[in-house]
Amino acid sequence: AGAARAPARALWAARPGGSRWGPGHQDLPSRASLGLLGPVMRGVGAPAVLAWWVTPLFVCSAPGDCVKQTVRDHGVRGLYRGLSSLVYGSIPKAAVRFGMFEFLSNQMRDEQGKLDSTRGLVCGLGAGVAEAVVVVCPMETVKVKFIHDQCSPQPKYRGFFHGVREIVREQGLKGTYQGLTATVLKQGSNQAIRFFVMTSLKNWYKGDDPNKVINPFVTGVFGALAGAASVFGNTPLDVVKTRMQGLEAHKYKSTWDCAYQIMKHEGPLAFYKGTVPRLGRVCLDVAIVFVIYDEVVKFLNKVWKTE
Repeated sequence: AGAARAPARALWAARPGGSRWGPGHQDLPSRASLGLLGPVMRGVGAPAVLAWWVTPLFVCSAPGDCVKQTVRDHGVRGLYRGLSSLVYGSIPKAAVRFGMFEFLSNQMRDEQGKLDSTRGLVCGLGAGVAEAVVVVCPMETVKVKFIHDQCSPQPKYRGFFHGVREIVREQGLKGTYQGLTATVLKQGSNQAIRFFVMTSLKNWYKGDDPNKVINPFVTGVFGALAGAASVFGNTPLDVVKTRMQGLEAHKYKSTWDCAYQIMKHEGPLAFYKGTVPRLGRVCLDVAIVFVIYDEVVKFLNKVWKTE
């Protein structure tokens, strides 16, 4: 792998002015130049793969009996209800998230090209907020409504695009931005926690060698740990967000009213409903995403020609 990178590194180092990152970091600018291309290319394949794995866990908010009842009433296909909206949303969501993180992280690296844990948290927060506003809120609203509708006795949406048309026709564009505050809080904290954990673990693993290659299996383990941390850190926000985007969202005056009503009528444990199935789904999701993203970036760094 080192030999394959040598020509590109030499070419970059020979440019006027040399490397802005100092000795041993000649490959970092080429990675920076991939800040938008990498996420887009990585975002085409990975979401489709992980969607097939995690949709059954998203449909079932409780393990065991929920799976049995869903299969009994709707067949195995019932576990994949809402798959289309999940796939449609994952591709642009991943591109915005990683594109923004790469952009911010490239601005915040130190003179040696290293991103510390605190800056990783800030970059993750920025990526999560951008992702929430641009993609997640409208897509999650449609996805939650679509899944709830398909699980009702008489579904009224015939497909993803028909569902979107009906929501916009009945509620306007505002109908696709329900729970925006909760989504920004949830997604911002979500990505802040994940990127903080990933940055911390990667820095610990690399030690004093910033160019040390991380094995995909190790990346997957780190991703699963980051996912687990985000589940325990912001499941309450996810519960509120889901309620605000469901078919019964009209019962709540605002995000804060939704949280108050849950606490008042269901107690604090209600904020952690679905933690177990979400833990399995998110750990798998985050592990797959970070492994594929890192491997795509490694591949592009090998073939990308810098001038």
